[in-house]
Amino acid sequence: MAATSQALDRIRIVLCQTSHPGNIGASARAMKTMGIHTLYLVNPKKFPHPEATAMSSGADDILKNAIVVNDLGSALKGVKLAIGLSARRRELTQAYLELGEVSHDMMRIAENSEVAFVFGTEMSGLSNQETHQCQVLSFIDANPDYSSLNLAQAVQLVCHELRQASLATNPPKLYTKDLNLLADHDSLMGFLTHLKETLELIEFLDKVQGERLMQRLHILFARSQLEMDEVNILRGILTQVQKKLRA
Repeated sequence: MAATSQALDRIRIVLCQTSHPGNIGASARAMKTMGIHTLYLVNPKKFPHPEATAMSSGADDILKNAIVVNDLGSALKGVKLAIGLSARRRELTQAYLELGEVSHDMMRIAENSEVAFVFGTEMSGLSNQETHQCQVLSFIDANPDYSSLNLAQAVQLVCHELRQASLATNPPKLYTKDLNLLADHDSLMGFLTHLKETLELIEFLDKVQGERLMQRLHILFARSQLEMDEVNILRGILTQVQKKLRA
């Protein structure tokens, strides 16, 4: 069954640290042509700006309703799943899937929950810290000898894939679990923060490369597709461990 139009309204396009206001406007235009309207801007260098309005070519309603926040965590608050767009493979990375592979699942999740696609700055893309706030990384299958895409072009391709997925009548499934049971982004981040606090309490992070270990643990649990009940069980264990240590 094809996704409903309401599912497109639950998709957030998140632009991080955008340098050029024209790219924001062009991205808004790309979104509107595909029926996607929710834009988040994380610390844009210049916004609002006349160049953004000019480049939106009539999609100024998306710019007017854009939500500007100070950090990526605020832009992802309330989403079930966050997908980071990356042009390169990282040394330590979570699931890394081609855009066409993830679009159908994102539309299925968006039937009932908010989802987000996260884009980095024009010059360097997403930082490692930003990628670690996304459960999955995705890439656009471009010419390996010249894979550089303008930000608005990348947004256009992502929105087009999502629209095509919204029209599919028999989409493939990557997630085998009931999507309604999966832990959302906030719950997963809360668990990872709780885990880090506990590891610091037992001084485990002092004995190994702490930041690198947390990256690996983030990847491990993002890949595990934890259900909400499973997150609650794990946090209950961590809480009991902390109580015993502080007794």
